[in-house]
Amino acid sequence: MGLLAAGTMFACKSIEAPVMPEMEPLPSTFLDIEDSASIGDISWEAFFNDPNLVYLIEEGLENNLDILTAMERIEIARAQYQITKGQMYPTLNGMVRYRSGDIRPNLFSGTINGDRNVVNRTENNFIGFQSTWEIDVWGKIKNRKEADYEKFLATGMGRHLVVTNMVSEIAKIYYQLLGLDIQLETINRNIEYQEMALELIKIQKMAGRATELAVQQFSAQLLSTKSLSYEKQQEIIETENKLNFILGRFPQPIERASSLLEIKLPYGMEVGLPSEMLLRRPDIRQAEHELRASNFNVSAARKEFLPSFSLTPYVGLNDKSLPDALKMPGGLTIGILGGLTAPIFAQNRIRAGYDQSIASNKIALYNYQKSILDGYQEVSSKLQRVGNLREVYSLRDEETAVLLNAVSTANELFRGGYATYLEVITAQSRVLEAELDKTNTRIEMFLTVVDLYRALGGGWK
Repeated sequence: MGLLAAGTMFACKSIEAPVMPEMEPLPSTFLDIEDSASIGDISWEAFFNDPNLVYLIEEGLENNLDILTAMERIEIARAQYQITKGQMYPTLNGMVRYRSGDIRPNLFSGTINGDRNVVNRTENNFIGFQSTWEIDVWGKIKNRKEADYEKFLATGMGRHLVVTNMVSEIAKIYYQLLGLDIQLETINRNIEYQEMALELIKIQKMAGRATELAVQQFSAQLLSTKSLSYEKQQEIIETENKLNFILGRFPQPIERASSLLEIKLPYGMEVGLPSEMLLRRPDIRQAEHELRASNFNVSAARKEFLPSFSLTPYVGLNDKSLPDALKMPGGLTIGILGGLTAPIFAQNRIRAGYDQSIASNKIALYNYQKSILDGYQEVSSKLQRVGNLREVYSLRDEETAVLLNAVSTANELFRGGYATYLEVITAQSRVLEAELDKTNTRIEMFLTVVDLYRALGGGWK
């Protein structure tokens, strides 16, 4: 008992609570913007007001393989929590036990006659029930249960994170498809213009006003644009297949709106307060639950140094022979055993486990802080990007209008002999490039708005 008490006192002195790093305080606003509302509070059904897109997202929620996998992870975490929770309660086992052995009390000293081979045979039979219960005096088992419960909640937030990312990914691919449709229409329209220009230059050649070189230049431009059309068609096919994969289905046509120009997203990009983002973003919530779980694990690891107490009650039939054991009430046996176990020669192993839990706790803290930093910078960057892209789109819209006029002017001047065919080709190439860039900018606007919505929590509350 003295050794046990000394070991317990040593353990109590050697398990001081670890000192954790300080976290950087969260700013009170995003870019000094004090919004009381946030688009992150809007449900995805209301935020994405295109019925075709809403249908695709609903299908993805039912069939996406990542979401189905996340659901199974939740079931695994729930089962682990039930296992740990069950350790707080006594176990009850049915037992049938037979013991037999030889006792040689005179093996070393012998009898008075010098005989060392006297054998006393002993037998024991037990049929009944035995229970085992570790009394959670220090709260070690409770800490483990709470840790597994937090892990269970973290897997739930993990599913929310998968859903949020899937919703945003489906929306982004959908908008990319609509943008690719516009670009394909733009390319095909320019093909028609270039075919008309080619016919015109052929007529002028016949009239002696243009050369074969001019015809070849116009033909080369037309061929290049036609090849671009096929490239864009292939890009549309691959994008559709990518979306079908996310939806958990084999390749098939994607029903979508007629034009990206018809889709309207909220113009006002209210972002709310950073503190509200902490409550909405699934990745931050997941990291928070994982941090809490690691805190409970550290507490449980500290208590491994302390002795454990157990009770083992039993009831059954017991005697040296099986027939006698089955007799009632002579064979009836009722008892209880108490146990006290303290680690004495396992300090290094327990200390290593404790150090490991501390390191894991710090990693969880760093991951939590990293998720907050990532969320804040993501919202700030996307918010500024939305504003800048709107300015870019406005300028490119003006640029496209100017270049369209330039094409008309170049054609008129060329017919009148005041402009060369190279000027016409250059004007046509630039207007095609400008129109494609304008559509790309509109696509980027939509993708950035979706990213901002996701960064603010994607509608989770």
